[in-house]
Amino acid sequence: MTYTPRSDFLHVMVERGYLADCTDLQGLDEALMAGVVPGYIGFDATASSLHVGSLIQIMMLRWLQRTGGKPIVLMGGGTTKVGDPSFRADERPLLTPAQIDANIAGIREVFSHYVSFGDGASDAIMSNNAEWLDGLNYLEFLRDVGRHFSVNRMLAFESVKSRLDREQSLSFLEFNYMILQAYDFMELHRRHGCLLQMGGSDQWGNIVNGIDLTRRIMDDQVFGLTSPLLTTADGKKMGKSQSGAVWLNADLLSPYEFWQFWRNTADADVGRFLKLYTEVPVDECDRLGALQGAEINEAKARLAHEVTALLHGEDAAKGAAETAKAVFERGGAGDDLPTLTLAPEEAAAGVSIVQVIVRAGLAKSGKEAKRLIAEGGARMGEDAVTDAGRVLTDADLAEPLRLSAGKKRHALVRLGE
Repeated sequence: MTYTPRSDFLHVMVERGYLADCTDLQGLDEALMAGVVPGYIGFDATASSLHVGSLIQIMMLRWLQRTGGKPIVLMGGGTTKVGDPSFRADERPLLTPAQIDANIAGIREVFSHYVSFGDGASDAIMSNNAEWLDGLNYLEFLRDVGRHFSVNRMLAFESVKSRLDREQSLSFLEFNYMILQAYDFMELHRRHGCLLQMGGSDQWGNIVNGIDLTRRIMDDQVFGLTSPLLTTADGKKMGKSQSGAVWLNADLLSPYEFWQFWRNTADADVGRFLKLYTEVPVDECDRLGALQGAEINEAKARLAHEVTALLHGEDAAKGAAETAKAVFERGGAGDDLPTLTLAPEEAAAGVSIVQVIVRAGLAKSGKEAKRLIAEGGARMGEDAVTDAGRVLTDADLAEPLRLSAGKKRHALVRLGE
């Protein structure tokens, strides 16, 4: 990159590793230097919570506000009804309006931890594209907007091309998604003066479409900026763990489990993740990331604390660390461990250890639980589970029972009232 940004926001984007591409780096830099720049990222409501894979985008909105910009959180109440085909092998299942509204309510909770909402010049706002998409007249939309899109060009975008190259179905419904997203950008520019759309690098084509549409219809210049698509050091997609998605809402993933996910970061990822997911100064991130041997564990604990404190608060982060200490150093149960509560009558009748392992979230299926037992990876307290046919009764659960899958994943099983 030959141009060196002067604005605080782009300086952070470059220095901390958020920047993959920008449509006009110098032009955006000048706009940021000239005044408050509203910028948005869209989040489709396909689940009741976002997961760690979205956290880099959330942090970009946070940094935009911290450096004087105005974050716009766009909830895809309309586009969720269509589904983004980007780099998917299949079509997304369609959700009902009631499901989408419920998902938006769940997602809304997380943003107040990262940005400040209000009516000020740089206060964040949350918008829903259903406000303008639900009432569109199809023929008018085709005439006024659709005519600006070339099918030849759309077919060349990587998000579409990858599906077609694999000879996988791409419905007309999904094909329209990029037009709707482009329209979102123009509409946010019209309503809120939005000058910037950000997203992962897989969204580049959609972002460019929005810039082009805004120029063609409104004759205004807007900008696009993308972040790299992150994988962990071992090549896995960011946001997935051994037990599934790493959700941001505490009702789907406890603060302890969230903390533990970051504590288990690979040595090679620590410095990079500290820059992307925390506000620790860059020099300190570099120092921590360069630690070797047992010292790198201190850096991992710092990473886990900082990320958890941002999302769940300082007390939750400290509580998660105390639980980890109780589990790993003192062999205790730990108050914040994910907990499975069994009904007394269920325990009295007996429940299989395999079923309990699955229900506690330590295995995805009975087959996986049996394999865990066969390989010596399942423990009850300090004792290995050796019999996949074992049945737990209320006698086994007179006190809360700690189940473990390997050395790093734990859950409590207790009797209900």
